[in-house]
Parts: sequence; structure tokens; C-alpha cells
Amino acid sequence: MMIRKTILLLTLLAAMPVWSAVPLDTAAATYDLAPRERVWDGRIEAVNQATVSAQTSGRIAALPFDVNDYVEAGDVVMRFTDTEQKAALSRAEASFQEASARLAEATQQFDRFSRMIENNSVSKQQFDQSRANRDAAQARLNAARSSVETAKEQLEYTVVRAPYAGIVSKRHVELGELVSPGQPLISGLSLQSLRVNVDVPQSMFVSVRTIGKAFVYIDDQRIAAESLTFFPVADAAANTFRVRVNLPDGAATLYPGMFVKVGFVVGESQRLLIPAEAVMRRSELSGVYVTQGDDVVLRQVRLGRKYGSSIEVLAGLSEGEMVATDPVAAGIYLKERTD
Repeated sequence: MMIRKTILLLTLLAAMPVWSAVPLDTAAATYDLAPRERVWDGRIEAVNQATVSAQTSGRIAALPFDVNDYVEAGDVVMRFTDTEQKAALSRAEASFQEASARLAEATQQFDRFSRMIENNSVSKQQFDQSRANRDAAQARLNAARSSVETAKEQLEYTVVRAPYAGIVSKRHVELGELVSPGQPLISGLSLQSLRVNVDVPQSMFVSVRTIGKAFVYIDDQRIAAESLTFFPVADAAANTFRVRVNLPDGAATLYPGMFVKVGFVVGESQRLLIPAEAVMRRSELSGVYVTQGDDVVLRQVRLGRKYGSSIEVLAGLSEGEMVATDPVAAGIYLKERTD
């Protein structure tokens, strides 16, 4: 009789569903060494920014680009009327041709007198005069050649090209306006290479300079600085040192003039970290799905900074607790359990 009851109990237990560990990918909250940072505000600026000025006079004939337009390096950003420059080039080329003819004539005369001086057919004075005429013709030809190069350069200045690829930030002239040499024409900057200027307090300057690592924070992004440039002179009024944080090319969606947070590494400390993908955000709240045996519980947490693929937990979790790395799958699983 006892054996029959035991067999019946085992049969009933085998027919019941067994809830063991949850069928979810999990990760443990663990303490790990992470950088200890001091954070200050910084302003972004473009490494390449310039204002192109007029190098010749003329009237603006074409303005193919406006503010916020993107231009490639070498693109024509402005054209001047070039009637005066073309006329000057024509005059210079005519003077060059005349000087060439004069030199040819003087050279022939000098060669002829050089042969004649050998048999005393010409005087020494005539020979010396022919040589002086040849040398003067050569000098006039050199001057005419320089005038042609100058005229070509002035004609080339009527076409203004972009020195590098970037964005037009300001246009100083309008179509049809008369400009003169030295007048600003157009300003631009490149968004490819950016940097951040930060004023670091004198008390922290040595630590910041010794370690030489920094991160720029923009929204949820953490961008590692490519290098740091330290200005060796302190601001006497503010007792701060200027530090230039050089960013990698094409770093995030940053624009010159923006304020960002810059964290300078001043040491290391133990921080409770979990995978950043495990965090679920709802408006201003952040939470994770904590697994306990076959149970899943949504728990609110307070988060710190992001470190690579991990994020710091300031409150809401303890070391060793397991969190679901896929919040969507954990939410579905929890809903099925409660239905």
C-alpha cells in the first residue's frame, strides 16, 4: 500500500510544471575598477576655421554658396568680374613679346659685333655699347615676364576657392558688391576636426596633466579624447589653466560653440557595473529586470556614467545580483508569468 502511494505521488509530481532558472540571458552586477573623473564645462571649437579675404579688386559676379552650405575643398565659392584683370594680362603679354623681340635684336647685334671686334672692324666702344644693349634687353624681358606672372595671379584671384572642405558659417558680401583687396568675403569651418577648450582649476592641473586622459559627454555618448594640449600659463584672475581636448575626427554630432561636459581622469575607484543594454528607460526613470531563481522583478535604479559597454549603478542593486541583458524579453517573460 505504501509503495502504491509513493508511485502515485511521483506520477503527480512528474505531471506538474517545473520552474527552474528563468530562460533569459543574465549578467551579474560586479564591482570593477573604473576611472575617477572630475568634470568641468568646455566649449567646442573647430580646428580648421578661416575667413577668406579679397586679394584683388572687382565686383561680385557669382555667389554659389550661402550660410550652412557644405563645400568641398577647391570648390569655387565666389567669382569677381575680371575685365580689368584680363586687360592687364593682355598688356603684360604684349610687353613680354616686345621685350622678347628687343632682346633678339640686341643679341644679334652683339654677336655680330663680337665677330667684327676680332678684326678691328668696330671700335671697342661700339662693342661695349652692344653688350650693354643686350643686357638691358634681357633685364626688360625678365621684368616683362614677372609682369605676366603677376597679371595671371591677379586674374586667378577673381576666382575664390575653398581652402578645405567644410560649412559656410558667414557670408560678408552680396552679389554685385564692389570689393577691394583685404576685404573679408566668406567665413567657413570644418566639422571634421573639433576640439574642446576647458579651464581647469590650478589645484587639479597637476593630476590632470599627469594622467592625461579625458572624456567628452554629449547626451548619452562618451567620447574619448584623442590627445590633450596643456597651456603652460595660468589665468592670473581665475587661477585656471587652459586645456585643449582634441577629439577624434567625425566625433558624434558636435558643433562649434556648444557647451559640453568634459571628464578628466584623476584616478581609479571601484564601481558597481552592469551591461548598459540591460537598462530600460521610461521617461525620467531607469530600471532593470532582476532575476531571483525563477522570478523576475522590475527594479528602479539610479545610474552613473557609462564606461564603454557598461554603466555604473549608484543605487538600487547590490553586488552579485543578476539582471536580464534583454529588457524586452524579460518584460514578455514577466507578463506571461503573471497572466
